[in-house]
Amino acid sequence: MANSGRRPAAAAKNAIPKELARPSREDAEKAVHTLLRWAGDDPAREGLIDTPARVASAFDEWFSGYKDDPEVYLSRTFEEVEGYDEIIVLRDIRFESYCEHHLAPIIGRVHVGYLPNKKVVGISKLARVVDVYSKRLQVQEKLTAQIANCIQQVLEPKGVAVVIEATHQCMTTRGVHKTGVTLVTSSMLGAFRKDPMTRREFLTIIGNPASSVES
Repeated sequence: MANSGRRPAAAAKNAIPKELARPSREDAEKAVHTLLRWAGDDPAREGLIDTPARVASAFDEWFSGYKDDPEVYLSRTFEEVEGYDEIIVLRDIRFESYCEHHLAPIIGRVHVGYLPNKKVVGISKLARVVDVYSKRLQVQEKLTAQIANCIQQVLEPKGVAVVIEATHQCMTTRGVHKTGVTLVTSSMLGAFRKDPMTRREFLTIIGNPASSVES
């Protein structure tokens, strides 16, 4: 086992700029109260009287990723793998995120693969990294790159591959109102970018969700 120590949370990385200091819980509930009125309803009626508090609590859960440093979850690695050096894939990691443009849900699944370089990480930690980044306001392209770059930076493997398939409620419940549409994004680093056979093996394992991912 190597790197058993936990890294301190990167406070500076996740900190909100001083001029954008986090409002109080009371301020958040007042904002929801205002939106309910703007929508045309009465926040004082029975069905809505506790809604501002419930929404604030929901936001605290939905956006909990701002409080965590994803690199901490990858800091404990293992080297006793009997020389294993083939692709490691964790597929179908379900995630829920929210579009930074409309605050509408993004729901889908993430497939993560990496080619180890002497050390591996517990598989649940890969899912934790997905959770941290997805529990922030996102666009799917950025989410894909953040997950891949974090794994590459901390584990230093020979390569990382991330594919995300998701539906966006900002497209299905408003605007063009197109249902049954899935957005597929990918990030291929190291061996997965340079070696077509390695990339093809990963895509085969996850079911090749979109042939356009493979160049």
